[in-house]
Amino acid sequence: MEKRRSGVLMPVSALPSNHGIGDFGKTAYEFVDLLKEGGFRIWQILPLNPLGYGNSPYQPYSSKAMDDLYISLDILYEEGLIKKAPAYNKYSSKIEYDELRAYKQHFLRLAFKKFVKDEEYEKFVKFDWVYNYAVFLTFKKSNRLNCWNDWPKFMKNWIIDKKLDLSLYSNDIDFEMFVQFILYKQWIKLKKYANDKGIEIMGDMPIYVGIDSDDVWANQKLFLLDSKGKPTFIAGVPPDYFSETGQRWGNPLYNWPKLKKSGFKFWIDRLDYNSKLFDIIRIDHFRAFDTYWKIPASCDTAIEGRWVKAPGYAFFDKVFEELPSINIVAEDLGDLRKEVLELRDHYNFKGMRIVQFSFDPTGMLKDNENLIIYTGTHDNQTIRGWYSKQNKKFKLQTEEFFKENNLNYGNIGLNMVGYTLSSNAEIAIVPLMDILNLTDKSRLNTPGTVGNPNWQYRLTRFTGFKKLTPKLKEMNIRFQRVKK
Repeated sequence: MEKRRSGVLMPVSALPSNHGIGDFGKTAYEFVDLLKEGGFRIWQILPLNPLGYGNSPYQPYSSKAMDDLYISLDILYEEGLIKKAPAYNKYSSKIEYDELRAYKQHFLRLAFKKFVKDEEYEKFVKFDWVYNYAVFLTFKKSNRLNCWNDWPKFMKNWIIDKKLDLSLYSNDIDFEMFVQFILYKQWIKLKKYANDKGIEIMGDMPIYVGIDSDDVWANQKLFLLDSKGKPTFIAGVPPDYFSETGQRWGNPLYNWPKLKKSGFKFWIDRLDYNSKLFDIIRIDHFRAFDTYWKIPASCDTAIEGRWVKAPGYAFFDKVFEELPSINIVAEDLGDLRKEVLELRDHYNFKGMRIVQFSFDPTGMLKDNENLIIYTGTHDNQTIRGWYSKQNKKFKLQTEEFFKENNLNYGNIGLNMVGYTLSSNAEIAIVPLMDILNLTDKSRLNTPGTVGNPNWQYRLTRFTGFKKLTPKLKEMNIRFQRVKK
């Protein structure tokens, strides 16, 4: 029973709030309460890092910093740092990122003027990444948000030679450190609240970092870059289910020999810090620890590339030597060679199964226990959207399957949630959009595409979720994912 548990996938950004995007404020606490009432014990989120190109959480400016959009203005008001911020796009189901940044920046600047540094702040800024990130973002903003490899040489090289006098930038640097402190403080308080309620937080860590990030700027020798700081080879995947030309992500590839020579310090530090923020860390695109797709940066698509071996065993041996209690989940989706699964199983990592890719209405699949089963992820259609595209025969067989297995809960979304909870897999995760049986208008992301409407959807109220929590609790009890 302790091992069998369930959770809900819901990005912080998609939560209701008073100010146009989900944040670390009151409604996030309310969401935790609803998870508890529904019998769930895991909240899976997407990366919280500063959103980069296309507002994607998978192209962040930093792998440790968080995006200032998640700061709750209501909490700043309660702490006396600002006056009450008027509601802004409260009932909009679409996140307008540019407008929202301008709106929130105004209040963050006001709060910064009233903020008094304390012991808690001084402790936070001792994290080795905080000051460098503040300098990085200050330089970036002074260069119209251009990538660091296009900055003036004296800024571009500061991280290496420290020659530039930063006194002219000290106020802006202090502001960026203040913003990160507020984010950390609000998040850690929310996480503690969730943990005290018996809810674990599953964070999502992209395996790669963005070229336009403090990670690459500060560790240039650990990536495949040319003399100007431009990637020579980039990450992605070859043609697959999602795209006939593959996915050209654009992230710079690691220089694995140099990482290995350093004892994988960059990765150890990254995992160590993220383990402070999350109880479980899901590493996206796990297969790249075995073999990764190496695309010449000059290519416009991901078709031209080759698989290259990565030092997966040496890497994870070092990780568990340094961080023996870390809890890692492997995103092992796609067409994989057997060596990827052997690497996963060698360290007893939980893999993933997606119902949309594997559901068979002619019989119940027998899943391994050491697995996480999902109706879908942030990259999938909603269950309702997916089901609407199936043929008549498949739908008739599915309806019969649900009747035979007593999985009729009122609609396709809830029926598939029930099916997912019934699995032998120790952990079952369902997106809130599938619980609510929403259409593809609430889809979070379509792989292979950039920009709107990706990452823009948000829920405007919890009314539907509140109504369903008694039924969801019964379902979790029935499938032994929570005690009665």
